[in-house]
Amino acid sequence: MLIYKDIFSGDELLSDAYDLKEVDGAIYEADCAMVKVGGDNVDIGANPSAEDGGDDIDDGSEVVNNVVHSFRLQPTAFDKKSFLTYIKGYMKSVKSKLQDTNPDAIPTFEKGAQAYAKKVIGSFKDWEFYTGESMDPDAMIVMLNYREDGVTPFVAIWKHGVDEEKI
Repeated sequence: MLIYKDIFSGDELLSDAYDLKEVDGAIYEADCAMVKVGGDNVDIGANPSAEDGGDDIDDGSEVVNNVVHSFRLQPTAFDKKSFLTYIKGYMKSVKSKLQDTNPDAIPTFEKGAQAYAKKVIGSFKDWEFYTGESMDPDAMIVMLNYREDGVTPFVAIWKHGVDEEKI
């Protein structure tokens, strides 16, 4: 299994357990799902109907996005202007890191990242944003949106902003 860790914060952001698709040579997209967590049913042997109790009590469960929940991503908010400021700084940091580690990847990164950033800006109100567990402001922001069907959520991470760790 591969874990994708942020190159700046070391936060775990995604794994290959989710079906990854590379987009524009610069992004990994992974479909995710809304899942129910919590609400374990513990049978204590009582019969609530015989004791005139209700069966409709809250079981303490909640519906969460499986990627957001699994990697303990924290919601964050941007307006368009602050996102543009963030993304320009982040892209500059990634490019600087690539100059040290993989200079041949810079043209692919710049072209793909610019195309995908334009896509995000073009439909900005449809996106949700998450930080890694450390909430490092200089680290990657995980982006979440829904497929064309309006039902299937997916997350997007920057390919050149993560290190693959085999576990």
